[in-house]
Amino acid sequence: MPHHLKAIEQRLLWLSHWMIHHANHIRPKVDGIKVGGHQASSASMVSIMTALYFQTLRPQDRVAVKPHASPIFHAMQYLMGNMTREKMENFRGFGGVQSYPSRTKDIDDVDFSTGSVGLGVAITSFASIVQDYIQAKTWGADQNMGRMIALVGDAELDEGNIYEALQEGWKNDLRNCWWVIDYNRQSLDGVVREGLFQRVEQIFDAFGWDVVRVKYGVLQRAAFLEPGGDKLRRWIDECPNQLYSALTFMGGAVWRERLLEALGDQGDVTRLIEARTDAELAALMENLGGNCVETMAATFAAIDHDRPVCFLAYTIKGWGTPIAGHKDNHGGLMNKTQMAAWQDYMGVREGEEWDKFATIADPDAFQKTLYEIPFFAKSPRRYADDVISVPDITLTTDREISTQMAFGKILDDLSKGDSQLAERIVTTSPDVTGTTNLGPWVNRRKLFARAPQEDTFKTENIPSTAKWEFTPSGQHIELGIAEMNLFLLLAAAGLSHSVFGKRLIPIGTVYDPFVSRGLDALNYACYQDARFMIVGTPSGVTLAPEGGAHQSIASPLIGMSQDGLAAFEPAFADELAVIMEWAFGYMQKDGEGDPDERTWLRDETGGSVYLRLTTNPIEQPGKRVDDEFRQGAIDGAYWLRKPGPNCEVVIAYQGAVAPEAIKAAGVIGQGRRDVGVLAVTSADRLNAVWTAAQRARANGITGAQAHIETLLQDVPRDCVVITVIDGHPATLSWLGGVLGHQTIAHGVEHFGQTGTIQDLYRHFRIDAKSLIQSASELSRGRKIGAA
Repeated sequence: MPHHLKAIEQRLLWLSHWMIHHANHIRPKVDGIKVGGHQASSASMVSIMTALYFQTLRPQDRVAVKPHASPIFHAMQYLMGNMTREKMENFRGFGGVQSYPSRTKDIDDVDFSTGSVGLGVAITSFASIVQDYIQAKTWGADQNMGRMIALVGDAELDEGNIYEALQEGWKNDLRNCWWVIDYNRQSLDGVVREGLFQRVEQIFDAFGWDVVRVKYGVLQRAAFLEPGGDKLRRWIDECPNQLYSALTFMGGAVWRERLLEALGDQGDVTRLIEARTDAELAALMENLGGNCVETMAATFAAIDHDRPVCFLAYTIKGWGTPIAGHKDNHGGLMNKTQMAAWQDYMGVREGEEWDKFATIADPDAFQKTLYEIPFFAKSPRRYADDVISVPDITLTTDREISTQMAFGKILDDLSKGDSQLAERIVTTSPDVTGTTNLGPWVNRRKLFARAPQEDTFKTENIPSTAKWEFTPSGQHIELGIAEMNLFLLLAAAGLSHSVFGKRLIPIGTVYDPFVSRGLDALNYACYQDARFMIVGTPSGVTLAPEGGAHQSIASPLIGMSQDGLAAFEPAFADELAVIMEWAFGYMQKDGEGDPDERTWLRDETGGSVYLRLTTNPIEQPGKRVDDEFRQGAIDGAYWLRKPGPNCEVVIAYQGAVAPEAIKAAGVIGQGRRDVGVLAVTSADRLNAVWTAAQRARANGITGAQAHIETLLQDVPRDCVVITVIDGHPATLSWLGGVLGHQTIAHGVEHFGQTGTIQDLYRHFRIDAKSLIQSASELSRGRKIGAA
């Protein structure tokens, strides 16, 4: 073992724990809430991370760090000069080091954000698939292949999405992926079940992974070779998890008592025990493989292939600290007395707690060694790729067409061309490729696999509309029915420009109600600023015959509330074309510091895009090319029928109910009443601009005005706004609060049922008749239009 690894390990152990202690016991508190920081969970990982980062990793390797090991990661970055002391001192404070590694909130070199347990694990397998996808293309053949590595807490194995990811990896011939399990056998509420390691090994073996059990450290392996060592090993293997943890906490004297009680009077093993002091015996018994930096370094170095590997590394939770092994140590902290004693044990003098090299005899030589470590030699490892130009996207039609069909037509048109945008698009879907209108794209651009696979139906001359040909040049990644996997793949592909230096334009399709099934992974993808387009279709009760389980209600509100995601619900094909052309550029933006105050949004930084589409074909409005329409569709709304100075009713609609709103306006307007029709393409964008403008005005920018304020400013204050959407009515009900118009909101609040579209529209009062009725009731109640 290189001599510096042990010194690094001890430095990381101290710095991480001091950072947590400082935040909880030294930094002035403004409230009575514990800051926390997971000292014990960090300690169990320190040897693993030292061996991994300071010997094994190459610059092209990527790591998702176990959330509760973030203090070790940040201590490592501090040691290497990539993190400031100021931020370390402000751990878990405003603007300081984050609780869990964050690509967007931390200043150090975080590869994948973690925090929602299990997701950081699974994304590494999808990142490996994306890496294979890139290397298989002519424009990515020079890709320097790295390992995608997850540091996994054993309690994370309770997360179901991990096993969904394992199956998807098996189907895609996963490689270059390591998962290192911190098998400390303790979780938040106690000690994990006995024999979990056997189940873990069986599961990973079933999915084609190599499993490497790292159970014993060098001290234990040496002891096993002594006379009586076989008996000691047998006792260790048979000792229950809870007892091993408890004995670790109680220390060397109790270890001696229990071991002699169980193994004494056997001569050789008794001599083995008695030959060691209490401190030496404790060190021996706590020298599990995962807490032995020499063992972990050798184990990692022995892997010379690209097959996926699961390392089951046995560790002691809280290893090396006074709280090691205690079942309550997950959220526990060393108190001041314990820390003072431990500081003395670690050899850190008072006043040198933040000194990176406080216990190092030759700091200059030590620092020189650190700077020569391969993983850190090429830093930072955040890459970039050129922005891809977006060709004009137009789609006008006089026939009836649904937005879902229009989406498929736009992609099909792109698939026929040779633009760089089309070359970089990668599509994916959880077993709903054909029913979300990706079929034409896939037929032309094919499915991705590292090895070609023929379409048997084609070779057997069986007619089929789907030509499922797998090839390395394919541009569609087919997934099984697991929406978590969909969003994790979109997250990995949406980070490709930063992680791999090659930009992808990921597009995923999913049945709109099942966006909720992958919501945790969607939030995770947006949190790390991955860039992708998610298409939810078909949506709402407009999917009438499918029944309530397939009819989305809350998804428009999800689109409005999800940070990092611009949500749209166009009604017409030309709106969709305008939005998609804009979206392909928006997904590539990163212009922090280049504000576009026209919309009072941070559009210069870009983000991901969510399109809520429908299968219901509706009559199209004809060719529209004016700038007001195009910009309105992007900003969230435009007047389909402009209100006059005496407007009494405005009908504001979003999405598939456009024909009902237009029909209702026509009937109401026949009575010589002034009616306006507001076409809302994005309640999300409208609302975001409105709240942004309010913030701007509060900050002294008096001229700030939101797009929706501009649209409504000439509408008389006694005009009534009737809103309608095939989704939750709260999506648009807020419009009345913009300038104080009375508002009646129509929408869907309850699970649907089977029936025709008109059956369900009537049932939920989102049909034209119900809108007309609301206007009529207002007329009677307020004497609107009375002659």
